[in-house]
Amino acid sequence: METQTVEIKDQRTDKERKEELIRQGEFYRIGVVHSKAQVKQAARPEALFHSAIDHATWSLRSKVDSLLKPSGANVATMLPFALKIIQFVRHRRMGKAALGVTVLLGAAGAYLQYRRTHPDTTAY
Repeated sequence: METQTVEIKDQRTDKERKEELIRQGEFYRIGVVHSKAQVKQAARPEALFHSAIDHATWSLRSKVDSLLKPSGANVATMLPFALKIIQFVRHRRMGKAALGVTVLLGAAGAYLQYRRTHPDTTAY
């Protein structure tokens, strides 16, 4: 048995197809112009700086989130408390003392983290 193929002819006229191709070309050109403008904007120094700051902020936040994860907290839940503490310290003009305490707590935390990840192998 021979299979029959049905040829579907395009119902549009040549004029309609030409108009559609012209519209597609216009959309393509607009897309190219828009892409060139985006590349030009992204290459500006302030845009590069903004992108670098965004990347650094994101990496810092993800690191802090990973440190807070075992306690069930994250940056979004801790930030209001941190802002209140910073506001209190600034209001009382205890910036240097608070910075010293922060450095000491950070050093103690780093030491404890190091001791936890590197157990003492010289025990007798």
